[in-house]
Amino acid sequence: MTLQEEPLLPKHVAIIMDGNNRFAKKNKLQKGDGHREGKNVLDPIVEHCKRVGVQALTVFAFSSENWNRPQFEVDLLMKLLEDTIHEQLPRMEKFNIALRFIGDRSKLSNELKDLMLYAEQKTASFNSMTLTIAISYGGMWDMAHAAKCIAQDVVDGKVQVDQINVDLFDKYVSLNDLPAVDLLIRTGGDYRLSNFLLWQAAYAELYFTDTLWPEFTVKELDHAFDVFSGRERRFGKTSEQIQQAKIEN
Repeated sequence: MTLQEEPLLPKHVAIIMDGNNRFAKKNKLQKGDGHREGKNVLDPIVEHCKRVGVQALTVFAFSSENWNRPQFEVDLLMKLLEDTIHEQLPRMEKFNIALRFIGDRSKLSNELKDLMLYAEQKTASFNSMTLTIAISYGGMWDMAHAAKCIAQDVVDGKVQVDQINVDLFDKYVSLNDLPAVDLLIRTGGDYRLSNFLLWQAAYAELYFTDTLWPEFTVKELDHAFDVFSGRERRFGKTSEQIQQAKIEN
């Protein structure tokens, strides 16, 4: 196989980890057990992404809208997030992976916020891959927050109004120092983005699967990579332009 024929891997993968509650119902588990099962699926996915050379993996753990769920479920998810951070820290050190978080932290407990900050600082120098967990996150919140920060910088004289464009806005949204999302995966059978990384995934290839998150495997992740590799990413250009660029390169 020539270098030109090797599968093209995404630099940045994002995953909407959906289907935990349906997995619990399907398997007649107790309330909340689906989330506990789902938490355990992340480790092999992270390791495989690191092994094949993915630069960044961003997962949707808790959305802005999830605060509207029953209090029992919210409390459980917060506890699982705390457990996940404690469990991931030694793994991040072992695999040289930076752990980061995005989202509105104002509603989180002080204990969880402190733990998140500690984890980010502890792993900041690790550079084999970046694992980002989205907590209390929404794409519309992200863009509104970016706009607010830009407006404040205009007021403070740091930015001129005529300087505001796509490139400048991009510097204010979450994950601005990482590659744009190349591949966005959603498990659980729904065909929507659910307010996840709306800016960052503007040109992402989308992969939807009926597989519930606790049943998602490295094998299916590889299938998603194969699907991605077979897509023609044009970014507004024509197929002819893309083919010509390949020839010239």
